[in-house]
Amino acid sequence: MTEPESSRSRPEGAYDVFLSFRGEDTRKTFTDHLYAALDQAGIHTFRDDDELPRGEEISEHLLRAIQESKISIVVFSKGYASSRWCLNELVEILKCKNRKPGQIVLPIFYDIDPSYVRKQNGSFAEAFVKHEEHFEEKLVKEWRKALEEAGNLSGWNLNHMADGHEAKFIKEIIKEVLNKLDPKYLYVPEHLVGMDRLSRNIFYFLSTATDDVRIVGIHGMPGIGKTTIAQVVFNQLCDGFEGSCFLSDINERSKQFNGLALLQKQLLHDILKQDVANINCVDRGKVLVKERLRRKRVLLVADDVAHLDQRKALMGDRSWFGPGSRVIITTRDSSLLREADQRYQIKELEPDEALQLFSWHAFKDTKPTEDYIDLSKDVVDYCGGLPLALQVMGACLSGKNRDGWKSVIDKLRRIPNHDIQGKLMISFDALDGEELRNAFLDIACFFIDRKKEYVAKVLGARCGYNPEVDLETLHERSLIKVLGETVTMHDLLRDMGREIVRESSPKEPGKRTRIWNQEDAWNVLEQQKGTEVVEGLKLDVRASEAKSLSTGSFANMKCLNLLQINGAHLTGSFELLSKELMWICWHECPLKYFPSDFTLDNLVVLDMQYSNLKELWKGKKILSRLKTLNLSHSQDLIKTPNLHSSSLEKLILKGCSSLVEVHQSIGNLTSLVFLNLEGCWSLKTLPESIGNVKSLECLNISGCSQLEKLPECMGDIESLTELLADGIENDQFLSSIGQLKHVRRLSLGGYSSAPPGSSLISGGVSNWKRWLPTLIEWISVKCLELSNGGLSDRAAKCVDFSGLSSLEVLDLSGNKFSSLPSGIGFLPKLEILRVHLCDNLVSIPDLPSSLDTLVAYRCKSLERVRIPIESKEKLHINLNESHSLEEIQGIDGLSNSFWYIHVDDHRHSPNKLQKSVVEEMCNGRHRYFISPIPGEMPNWMSYRGEGCSLSFHIPPVFQGLVLWVVYRPLEKDVHMIINIIIRNKSNGIQLFEDGRCVSRREWIRYISRSEMAMEDYCGDDDLELYISSVLYDHPFEPVHVKECGVHVITGKLDSSEEAAVGIDKVMPSPPSYHLFPHPHCGPIIASTPKQWSDYLFSKLQEQSLSLARQGKGIGAPLAFRCIKSNGGPVPRVLVCVTRIYPVLYKDKLSNGGRTIVRSERMDAIE
Repeated sequence: MTEPESSRSRPEGAYDVFLSFRGEDTRKTFTDHLYAALDQAGIHTFRDDDELPRGEEISEHLLRAIQESKISIVVFSKGYASSRWCLNELVEILKCKNRKPGQIVLPIFYDIDPSYVRKQNGSFAEAFVKHEEHFEEKLVKEWRKALEEAGNLSGWNLNHMADGHEAKFIKEIIKEVLNKLDPKYLYVPEHLVGMDRLSRNIFYFLSTATDDVRIVGIHGMPGIGKTTIAQVVFNQLCDGFEGSCFLSDINERSKQFNGLALLQKQLLHDILKQDVANINCVDRGKVLVKERLRRKRVLLVADDVAHLDQRKALMGDRSWFGPGSRVIITTRDSSLLREADQRYQIKELEPDEALQLFSWHAFKDTKPTEDYIDLSKDVVDYCGGLPLALQVMGACLSGKNRDGWKSVIDKLRRIPNHDIQGKLMISFDALDGEELRNAFLDIACFFIDRKKEYVAKVLGARCGYNPEVDLETLHERSLIKVLGETVTMHDLLRDMGREIVRESSPKEPGKRTRIWNQEDAWNVLEQQKGTEVVEGLKLDVRASEAKSLSTGSFANMKCLNLLQINGAHLTGSFELLSKELMWICWHECPLKYFPSDFTLDNLVVLDMQYSNLKELWKGKKILSRLKTLNLSHSQDLIKTPNLHSSSLEKLILKGCSSLVEVHQSIGNLTSLVFLNLEGCWSLKTLPESIGNVKSLECLNISGCSQLEKLPECMGDIESLTELLADGIENDQFLSSIGQLKHVRRLSLGGYSSAPPGSSLISGGVSNWKRWLPTLIEWISVKCLELSNGGLSDRAAKCVDFSGLSSLEVLDLSGNKFSSLPSGIGFLPKLEILRVHLCDNLVSIPDLPSSLDTLVAYRCKSLERVRIPIESKEKLHINLNESHSLEEIQGIDGLSNSFWYIHVDDHRHSPNKLQKSVVEEMCNGRHRYFISPIPGEMPNWMSYRGEGCSLSFHIPPVFQGLVLWVVYRPLEKDVHMIINIIIRNKSNGIQLFEDGRCVSRREWIRYISRSEMAMEDYCGDDDLELYISSVLYDHPFEPVHVKECGVHVITGKLDSSEEAAVGIDKVMPSPPSYHLFPHPHCGPIIASTPKQWSDYLFSKLQEQSLSLARQGKGIGAPLAFRCIKSNGGPVPRVLVCVTRIYPVLYKDKLSNGGRTIVRSERMDAIE
């Protein structure tokens, strides 16, 4: 497809008006007066003053003037039709009008009736008598058709207007022309950086010719560039609609008196191009908008929508606008975009893009001057990729000397820039309620880069209700980010929140609600300047020499809820600390025991990792609000605390290597869901009372190598569905796990961590014969993980998995057997089998038909794989870097597959695998992707050209297309996100789109005919291929395509057809292509499947191939820096299915409504 134009839709120097007239009739009279009036009105007008004899063809200069003019005014006079030059000009004008949306033709009937033009009567009839004598019939018919079309257009008739007064007549014309020329285009800054790719994606989606009403949402934090991108797309699209309107600053303008009604009025005025009566009631405005616009194809941009009532007042639903309409909404709140067809979240600029944008504003150049490079990088780092901040800071620093720069930068480290702060504050001010604002400020000051669950527990204690809705609101409004399960935010938003707190008491930190700055926190505590205002304090002195503080420093902080004092040494009475503490984070606490006078009644999270504690406290504690207790890596801890709590959900003791006792009070933790004892290698027993914890869902005892057994009473815990027990080998323990009847996920693999002085624990299960029979009792187990257990052939022969009838996931990766244990082929529900990194595995003979995913990469000895005859269409296979592979049995039964073929750099002696794979790929039943493809693109491709786009034709009957793409030389191999689009150039309809993640510099993609929307294609239409490529790690940094090609694959030819199309006699035998007839475009170079297969095999026969099959239904449209989703909220976790690194498996483990989803990518494809 043609690249979308920039923010200007017409070239510089283009004319507003093109004048077409008969020179002999009106050049020195009416047309001259009209031209002068147009010029006086500032309307850039083209008038051909060339009176010399003209050639038969319209000059290129004149043709370009017609094409680039917004309006063509045709002055029909009595002698107009006698000029073949005028008639040719009219034909071109109407062709341009019909071809290019938005071009306007206005006829002026000067001393002639429109019917004479339309029907070629009077002087026009006389002219055509002569034309028919001297010109071809086809040309004359074309002229007549043009006159008929022009005569039917709405225009001006001198005899019917202004009583024939030319001056008044011309005045009316100027007024109408000015109205039609009212510029739709919006000003866009000249130097845009990092926005081209996103604006192009939105343009492509909205410009596709469909009759549905399409809605696009653009969201992101303030100053990120939402409005600018909307303006760019608006300028690119606006000429193609009956009417267009850009409603800017909706949130701010709607606050004015009757603001929404005024916006409704502007919407109607801009689209209808006529005055609209005042709208005094928003509900009345809704009716008017719907009634007046529901039959019009319109383009509407609603900029900065902040509330649902604003959206409903201006675009209630799709029925308000006519077929083919397009709506763009920009907002900081993604929840307002649930009805959008596509949503695009704008991310921050990458560092190189940010430096470029900053340089434009600071130096009027693409990069800083040599003396300012380091200072510029400091500023860019401060701005964090936010375009608004980069522009503001660039303008602020422009023209200053180095000392001036240093002064500004130094101030920024203490106080944020006022202009940036003001813009960002809009989002904070729009937050509803004190609780929501406090949640934002708490995160900004204390909880950036913390786990969401952790943050939620603390915020829930602060506000008194479940904060999930508040966190979701902050996320939707782009004030926080949730990356995976981690809460974070942009540095400037963090600084904005902290500045809000600082401004409450600029000179006295002890009178602020939150103290996060290290220096401020230390000074307040050391000088005991805290007050009752302080609600939270954060201090980390682990890297400092000064650590000692008095508890008296906290005496006046009666309302302190949140306290982090990592590494601090507190002396004095702990009774002086606030009784309202809800969160204590005290890493590297030097205490051996918590003092008895430390009041912890309101505590919700106690985080004491890496402490020196031997016991948390002496005696019994009842903490009715505590939800999380984390004592991980407290290596002196010898026993868990005597704790009674009805609220504790998580007890984390990972890496407590001296722990020998779990206190029997654990039986009183009636809400405990997760118990982590991983790496507690001194622990030998668990108390019987653990059987009373009926809420326990997950127990992690991996690495507890001395644990003798599990208490029998644990078998009664119905909620216990996950047991992670890697690296525990003793027979008594292995026998005891058989009593856990409700476990659905069991991990008994090797464990790589070991206590000091011991050998590496990697043996896994040492004697399968003793404990395996207990597995027969586990008919309900769904996930069994036995990875890295050192299982040999001898052990494998003792195993029969056929009794595990509920098993869905089996992980045997990293083991030593050469053949699989028996019974796997008889597992009726097995969906995922992982045997990757099994170096000795030779064959995979028997697989169940239920299998979804086979993961067998880097199996160095693997020679044969047999695919089940009744395998699922969605079967995903990963055989990457299993270089000994010679045969895949049953591959011919997998029709309509998508295969990834990775070509390794090193040479490989040919074997029958390459031949069979290539032949199977090319038989037309599969789609495939090959990367990197060795050698150069052949010069006999059907079509090839430089750059990322290519126009081409395809015959009415074909089997598929091969795309071949080569990139410009790169310094190193990179991963790229690519998007492939094929569109019909004549109507803009998209026939194909595909997104992938690829590596290296060249690739082949085979597209089958069934993948293309051929019902929307006519055999003689021009098609256009467009390839966009960006770096995987920098999604706005383009990777430049050197050349691309399209090759047509036709069906098998019989001998008579071969003779008809004519094989090239000069080609070596056997030929790789033939000439295939096209009814409209002449012969096209094409290949049969056999020809293409032979050619491809010649390229790959000495290469080592890595194979992966993408099952049907795996994969989704690809998201760039923006996140796209069709309707509904964007998922909290987006897994990018990296096409050449596809997702290998999903572990679906139902657990009382919970689902555990795991994913693994083909890291070996490098």
